[in-house]
Amino acid sequence: MVKKGGVMEGLVLAIFGIACAVVFAGIGSSIGVGYAGQAANGVLSEDPDKFGRMLILVALPGTQGLYGFVAAFLFIMKLGVLTGNIPALSVQQGLQILGACLPVGLAGLISGIHQGRVCAAGIGVSAKQPEATMKAVVYAVIVEFYALLGLVITIFLWLGINV
Repeated sequence: MVKKGGVMEGLVLAIFGIACAVVFAGIGSSIGVGYAGQAANGVLSEDPDKFGRMLILVALPGTQGLYGFVAAFLFIMKLGVLTGNIPALSVQQGLQILGACLPVGLAGLISGIHQGRVCAAGIGVSAKQPEATMKAVVYAVIVEFYALLGLVITIFLWLGINV
């Protein structure tokens, strides 16, 4: 049911934006973790004692999904979804929320995939040169920085939206 003045459309746009933050960042993380996990399993098939070293590099691309979840949680709380006190949202407010959720979602999607590739390469390095493991982690953290920037921008935008 569409209420007068686009109130329902605004809420639909906001919920779509929140979903984008979680879904896009989650897709990036799952693909990235998949790349790293495949590489780690190849190493573990030959040397299961390297599990701990591989785990760090496999887990790193999973953080983008967490950033998307944090952003979604912030907006869910702002909208009062958990308390049932959802305010009437204009289309403009809905678009603001949608737009504010895109930095964390898109940065998470792209960086999660690329971080997974960097981690997979780092796993190959770590398998042959265990002393270079932390160097591989540093390369992966550099990619992480851009996902973190996406979250920070989403939070700044979140702070500026009045509902």
